[in-house]
Amino acid sequence: MKLELVQLAARDGDTGHNLQRILKAIATCAPDTDLVVFHEAQITGFLEADNIASNAEPLDGPSVRAIQQAARDCEVAVVVGLIENDAGRFYNTTLFIAPEGIQASYRKTHLWVGEPGLVEPGDRYVSFQWRGVRMGLLICYDTEFPETARAVAELGTELLLVTDGNMEPYGHVHRTSIAARAQENQFFAVVVNRVGDGSDDLVFAGGSAAVDPFGHTLFEAGRGECRHSVVLDLSQIAAARALYDYHREKRFQLPGQRIEHADGRRELLIP
Repeated sequence: MKLELVQLAARDGDTGHNLQRILKAIATCAPDTDLVVFHEAQITGFLEADNIASNAEPLDGPSVRAIQQAARDCEVAVVVGLIENDAGRFYNTTLFIAPEGIQASYRKTHLWVGEPGLVEPGDRYVSFQWRGVRMGLLICYDTEFPETARAVAELGTELLLVTDGNMEPYGHVHRTSIAARAQENQFFAVVVNRVGDGSDDLVFAGGSAAVDPFGHTLFEAGRGECRHSVVLDLSQIAAARALYDYHREKRFQLPGQRIEHADGRRELLIP
């Protein structure tokens, strides 16, 4: 499976600008690209109390519809985030949008400083299958908790896709956590982070990366805008689990109700 990691700056609250850059990046994907990944809340940028009601969008809103059309036109799947407005309730949400439509949505379960009271936490983890690969989604701060990736792994995930909005001086934290989550769950993990300046004097750290099931870094970006292609050899998952298989050999089970959907989605509800 071929992925393109698109590491960009963004403008908080300027959906028109952000959407234009997303659509341009999708349109310029290589013809053999399967999946293009963007950063956390890239559609809307991060929002504040004074603009969240006016700038957050529903999942059937104009920006998501435009990205769905671009995915169909280019025959590529897109992982991208936004601040979601669900009938007046707000979430930090990441979508997996395939040419066939939205395959999965995930609401950030672990809210970072400044998010509580602004957005609500999600209540479940999700995995889904596309082009023969079972994938899962996490967002930024989620990856600092081993249980989040383990919950996604419990659902059979082979490829973890993380949208990130990590800033300095914490850039090193997610370089460590994404490698650890891949190695301890023996799956591929990809993280795409934001770069450039944000509101409140934040400077986003970049460092987007892809890690294999052995914990080896396949690619790591610097601190500037870039895009990079990476081809994942999914047979490495079996190789990583050949001698020892953490999932099979663990001696505890995570709590929570597991739901199997007819369309192949699996969810683990947070108790």
